[in-house]
Amino acid sequence: MTSLFATNLSNLLRRCSLVQTTAIRNYATPKPGGALGSKKKKLGKLGPVVEKKEIPVETDVNKLVSYVCGSNVLKTGQDVKLKPDSEYPEWLWTMHVGRPLTLEEMDPDTKAYWRKLRRMALQRNNKLAKLKKF
Repeated sequence: MTSLFATNLSNLLRRCSLVQTTAIRNYATPKPGGALGSKKKKLGKLGPVVEKKEIPVETDVNKLVSYVCGSNVLKTGQDVKLKPDSEYPEWLWTMHVGRPLTLEEMDPDTKAYWRKLRRMALQRNNKLAKLKKF
């Protein structure tokens, strides 16, 4: 009786193993014909790939000198016209527009100095925290 049970069990196991090895998975195959001939946008890792828009560049020298090109975001209207330098405030001409100042170049009596010092300390602490093993 045990030999009959053993043969039935071995036959059952063989059938199960055959079924498992012959399983066909076709979930990654493309569908034939596509979507009725319409072109779909390619999907990247983060969603559909957006095509780059061609932005026109102003080449007229007189317009570049007298207007702030690109300041009009509406469909109608025109760009802002530039005024003479005397119309603008004095602080505009003394603004720092170069590379960011280092801590040694800054004045310790200003709020920007202390903000930069605090930010540098936070960055240093974060780097040191990353080095810890736990």
